[in-house]
Amino acid sequence: MSAVKSDQGPASHSDNNFDVLIVGAGFSGLYLLDQLREQGFNVHLVEAGGGVGGIWHWNCYPGARVDTVCNIYQFSREDLWREWEWSERFPGYAEMREYFEFVDRKLDLSRDITFDTRVRRARFDEQAKAWTVETDSAESNMANVKANYLLICTGFGSIPYTPPFDGLDSFNGECHHTGLWPQSGLDFSGQRVGVIGTGASGVQVAQEASRVASELTVFQRTPNLCLPMQQQQLDTAANERMRSSYGESFARRAQCFAGSDFDFDPRSALDVSPEERNALYESLWEKGGFWFWLATFSDVLSNEAANRTAYDFWRDKVRARITDASVAQILAPTEPPHPFGTKRPSLEQWYYDMFNDDHVRLVDMKQSPIVKVTPRGVTTTDGEFELDILILATGYDAVTGGLTKIDIRGIDGTSIADKWANGVLTYQGLASAGFPNLLFGYGPQSPSGFCNGPTSAEFQGDHIVECLAYMREQGLSRIEATPEAEEAWRKECMDLVEPTLFPQADSWYMGANIPGKQREILMYTGGIPMYMATIGESAANGYAGYTLS
Repeated sequence: MSAVKSDQGPASHSDNNFDVLIVGAGFSGLYLLDQLREQGFNVHLVEAGGGVGGIWHWNCYPGARVDTVCNIYQFSREDLWREWEWSERFPGYAEMREYFEFVDRKLDLSRDITFDTRVRRARFDEQAKAWTVETDSAESNMANVKANYLLICTGFGSIPYTPPFDGLDSFNGECHHTGLWPQSGLDFSGQRVGVIGTGASGVQVAQEASRVASELTVFQRTPNLCLPMQQQQLDTAANERMRSSYGESFARRAQCFAGSDFDFDPRSALDVSPEERNALYESLWEKGGFWFWLATFSDVLSNEAANRTAYDFWRDKVRARITDASVAQILAPTEPPHPFGTKRPSLEQWYYDMFNDDHVRLVDMKQSPIVKVTPRGVTTTDGEFELDILILATGYDAVTGGLTKIDIRGIDGTSIADKWANGVLTYQGLASAGFPNLLFGYGPQSPSGFCNGPTSAEFQGDHIVECLAYMREQGLSRIEATPEAEEAWRKECMDLVEPTLFPQADSWYMGANIPGKQREILMYTGGIPMYMATIGESAANGYAGYTLS
């Protein structure tokens, strides 16, 4: 975001006719809204939730927390970070909401946002070179909207997935998916709580429940190879120390694989002595967060032998915290359930320690699968677990779901869901042939899941804004990816991931968590530097790979 507001206001427009319509008020959508207004575009944003923040509006379950250190997990605009103070190294959802509200006030964003409005359908009118968008807005003027450009910024975790458990509707207690948590909250005190799923939200909510619930039962299908958060409280002095290095940290993002301010060690895990290897692992472990994942040896995610050294280190660290050997075997098996790091690690604080408490039970669904949900609880092949509260931490239709769940139809009437049914096709993770003037932020076949939200919002956002400004300057009104370019991009995405260990895991990275979904890598795994060079080269050559008219 630029630090100086433009004196030029938005162009005049009718109430429902815009140059640009943005969907989603997370980092990407808000960044685009601000920057397009700066450029004088007539732009509006619609958001399904009741406030700004995207995932941090919806994810309000107890324990919901950022997994990226706060110095990077914010906009790089100086007049924002100069005024903002973080209270924790890894902020919780309440603090993230406060941050987004602060950004909203500073930039006066809400005046161009319609909340509580979900996009249902979108159709491209070839003759008008514009999109007609239908919403469920209670405001009559926003029920049907026209826009020359449609920018979808729904993120990679906006469509919660609930498995079809037999009898789920019969449960008499409180039952909620972590992604659809009641905004009024839910008290676990003295309750018998069950958590199905051990992804990030399952780990986070289970930790909180363990502190106050009378009983906690965790139903695990696959072990989560969690990393230590190493949480820290931050005072004013700590914030001042961080501010002194913000400029350097933000500059580093473009040079590092995941858009953070640290990167992989160039050495092989197999080319150093065991002592050197363990010394690096120990130092990364103590740093906490994603350092053990994304600052490790360069071949840990591509070489099975190197990967095994990281897994064994992780396993032994975790087992040392668990008193019951049988529980330790379920949580940290002798043999890896999948290569370390090929599923996004969750960050934990007391997750493993809580299983030492008598009131916390672990159910291995591989050995004792769920048979049905009953009015009183959950029945597995080992019997019934009576519950007062059932939490579904069962994940999301990740990366593509935010797009395919909207009925988006292009020039021949084909929906984007149908087009992608047998494999995602985009160019640069930004556009798809047959869908002119439709662009994605933080979408499929971009770095998305391997890059933190604010970095992606700014890097991709700048590219999109510059593209639309270029179109306007050149008197152009239509942009569409070519079929040849998107086929080549899909091949590049497949070629990049093939030599890695990621295909060995049934992860949401591979679309493997949703029954019937095409199994394929859903993100670009070349890293931020390579991605930025690629989209920059296209722009420098008049947006090569696109047809402009």
